[in-house]
Amino acid sequence: MEILEIIDQLEEKIDKAMNIPIINRSLIDKEDLLADIEDIRLQLPEELKQARWLKEERKRIIAEAEQEAEGIIKSAEEKSIQLVNEHDISIKAFEHATEIIDSAKKNAQETRSQTVEYCDEILYKMQQKFEALVETLKESRSGLK
Repeated sequence: MEILEIIDQLEEKIDKAMNIPIINRSLIDKEDLLADIEDIRLQLPEELKQARWLKEERKRIIAEAEQEAEGIIKSAEEKSIQLVNEHDISIKAFEHATEIIDSAKKNAQETRSQTVEYCDEILYKMQQKFEALVETLKESRSGLK
């Protein structure tokens, strides 16, 4: 029988005890109450052992939960740092790619400009040669007449 059940029995026996109205006292079977108290004493060490075990088990579970929570927090912080670093790397890579593209566009523009200038220069020289040739042809024709 558990301690609480024994205590309930004691309360019930006290409630059912015969009252002596003149002296405002009750008659209770002393031997019966002492037997119940002895039962409580016998049950108490086992109940205390269980309570201590529960207390220690609670501490152990809380310690494990705190340790697991710390692990989760540490893992989340590491992941956060990793994501920030990856983000920084992505930003730097994008900036570097933009620089390369800008440089390539600039080089292409310069090459195009230089090509146009070179072609214009060649065509100008050819034009001068053709004009000189036309002059020569005009002179040759005039000389024939």
